[in-house]
Amino acid sequence: MPLSWYLVLAALLFCIGLYGVLARKNAVAILMGVELMLNAVNINLVAFWRYFTPDLIAAHAFVVIVFAIAAAEVAVGLALIISIYRRRKTVAADEINLMKW
Repeated sequence: MPLSWYLVLAALLFCIGLYGVLARKNAVAILMGVELMLNAVNINLVAFWRYFTPDLIAAHAFVVIVFAIAAAEVAVGLALIISIYRRRKTVAADEINLMKW
Protein backbone atom coordinates (compact mmCIF):
# COMPACT_ATOMS: atom_id res chain seq x y z
CA MET A 1 0.00 0.00 0.00
CA PRO A 2 1.31 3.47 -0.77
CA LEU A 3 2.23 5.95 1.95
CA SER A 4 -0.54 8.31 0.91
CA TRP A 5 -3.21 5.83 2.01
CA TYR A 6 -1.84 5.80 5.54
CA LEU A 7 -1.63 9.58 5.56
CA VAL A 8 -5.22 9.90 4.37
CA LEU A 9 -6.37 7.44 7.04
CA ALA A 10 -4.48 9.36 9.71
CA ALA A 11 -5.86 12.69 8.49
CA LEU A 12 -9.39 11.28 8.51
CA LEU A 13 -8.94 9.89 12.01
CA PHE A 14 -7.47 13.18 13.21
CA CYS A 15 -10.38 15.15 11.71
CA ILE A 16 -12.92 12.86 13.39
CA GLY A 17 -11.11 13.35 16.70
CA LEU A 18 -10.94 17.10 16.21
CA TYR A 19 -14.66 17.19 15.45
CA GLY A 20 -15.28 15.18 18.62
CA VAL A 21 -13.27 17.63 20.69
CA LEU A 22 -14.82 20.76 19.21
CA ALA A 23 -18.44 19.68 18.80
CA ARG A 24 -19.11 17.54 21.85
CA LYS A 25 -20.19 18.83 25.23
CA ASN A 26 -19.65 15.59 27.13
CA ALA A 27 -16.22 15.54 28.77
CA VAL A 28 -15.79 11.79 28.21
CA ALA A 29 -16.48 12.25 24.47
CA ILE A 30 -13.89 15.03 24.40
CA LEU A 31 -11.35 12.64 25.93
CA MET A 32 -12.20 10.05 23.30
CA GLY A 33 -11.64 12.67 20.57
CA VAL A 34 -8.20 13.44 21.96
CA GLU A 35 -7.40 9.72 21.94
CA LEU A 36 -8.39 9.50 18.27
CA MET A 37 -6.06 12.38 17.45
CA LEU A 38 -3.17 10.71 19.31
CA ASN A 39 -3.79 7.47 17.42
CA ALA A 40 -3.66 9.40 14.14
CA VAL A 41 -0.24 10.66 15.19
CA ASN A 42 0.83 7.06 15.86
CA ILE A 43 -0.31 5.96 12.41
CA ASN A 44 1.75 8.76 10.85
CA LEU A 45 4.82 7.84 12.90
CA VAL A 46 4.68 4.18 11.96
CA ALA A 47 3.92 4.91 8.29
CA PHE A 48 6.85 7.32 7.94
CA TRP A 49 9.10 4.88 9.75
CA ARG A 50 8.10 2.05 7.43
CA TYR A 51 8.68 4.04 4.25
CA PHE A 52 11.73 6.14 5.10
CA THR A 53 13.86 4.49 7.80
CA PRO A 54 12.80 0.87 8.36
CA ASP A 55 16.21 -0.04 9.80
CA LEU A 56 15.98 2.46 12.68
CA ILE A 57 13.85 1.91 15.75
CA ALA A 58 13.27 5.57 16.64
CA ALA A 59 9.66 5.60 15.44
CA HIS A 60 8.80 2.73 17.72
CA ALA A 61 10.20 4.64 20.66
CA PHE A 62 8.09 7.67 19.75
CA VAL A 63 4.98 5.50 19.43
CA VAL A 64 5.58 4.01 22.88
CA ILE A 65 5.99 7.53 24.27
CA VAL A 66 2.74 8.65 22.62
CA PHE A 67 0.94 5.59 24.03
CA ALA A 68 2.28 6.40 27.50
CA ILE A 69 1.15 10.01 27.19
CA ALA A 70 -2.29 8.86 26.00
CA ALA A 71 -2.63 6.45 28.92
CA ALA A 72 -1.60 9.13 31.42
CA GLU A 73 -3.99 11.62 29.82
CA VAL A 74 -6.89 9.18 30.10
CA ALA A 75 -6.07 8.30 33.70
CA VAL A 76 -5.87 11.92 34.83
CA GLY A 77 -8.80 13.01 32.67
CA LEU A 78 -11.12 10.28 33.89
CA ALA A 79 -10.13 10.94 37.50
CA LEU A 80 -10.98 14.62 37.05
CA ILE A 81 -14.27 13.84 35.31
CA ILE A 82 -15.31 11.37 38.03
CA SER A 83 -14.42 13.91 40.71
CA ILE A 84 -16.39 16.64 38.97
CA TYR A 85 -19.33 14.30 38.42
CA ARG A 86 -19.43 13.42 42.12
CA ARG A 87 -19.60 17.09 43.10
CA ARG A 88 -21.78 18.56 40.36
CA LYS A 89 -23.67 15.55 38.92
CA THR A 90 -22.78 16.55 35.36
CA VAL A 91 -20.03 15.90 32.83
CA ALA A 92 -21.08 18.62 30.39
CA ALA A 93 -17.98 20.63 29.53
CA ASP A 94 -19.82 23.93 29.20
CA GLU A 95 -21.27 23.62 32.72
CA ILE A 96 -17.89 22.98 34.33
CA ASN A 97 -16.64 26.42 35.28
CA LEU A 98 -14.31 25.64 38.16
CA MET A 99 -11.45 27.70 36.71
CA LYS A 100 -13.53 30.82 36.01
CA TRP A 101 -13.39 33.82 38.32
